[in-house]
Amino acid sequence: MKLVLAFHGTRDPRGLAVCSSIAAAVQSFVDVPVVVGYADVVQPDVRSVVDGPCVVVPVFLAAGYHVRVDIPAQIGGRDGVVLTPPLGLDAVPAVRDRLREAGVRRGDAVVLAAAGSSDARALATVRRAAELVGAVGVGFVATASPRVGEVVAGIRGRVAVASWLLAPGVFQGVVERCGAEVVAEPVGAHPLVVEALVRRYWEARGGVLRTA
Repeated sequence: MKLVLAFHGTRDPRGLAVCSSIAAAVQSFVDVPVVVGYADVVQPDVRSVVDGPCVVVPVFLAAGYHVRVDIPAQIGGRDGVVLTPPLGLDAVPAVRDRLREAGVRRGDAVVLAAAGSSDARALATVRRAAELVGAVGVGFVATASPRVGEVVAGIRGRVAVASWLLAPGVFQGVVERCGAEVVAEPVGAHPLVVEALVRRYWEARGGVLRTA
């Protein structure tokens, strides 16, 4: 029963490289084929790789339109396909680690930077992530407000921005230009992200996480 990792999709080669790196890392923990499908922008799409019994794990940080509507529609109710919850808040430990790697200091005001969404439930997930990271505010790159640059500009003192983004690209570039003293890298193929995705797979199979 193969594992399908469903990503948003991007034309940025750096983002595609992150998707490939995550898939390769997950493959090292499971004894079934791991394939990548995209919800939007590029091929192969999720529809084309779900060609038999499989577990589909959405590698999304919140459950917006693609997770709630698009990916289920592409799966189309096919027999033998299990769709798990998205990565979501399980990415928080990796985000904290990226912030430490970036050089956050005690006393820094932490802001969580996210892509944004028109889905209120997805925005609620982002705000919960900000609480778990210990952020004093949330800033968005697109779709939602306030924008990350506005949030950073309204804070006195040193600001460290945690990136609630999966991979480098246009959105991360906006975050890096927001004016903060510290800007963390996206979560990327962090080992804790990989572990969370593997856990999703084994839970869907009715088993437990295998890390060796």
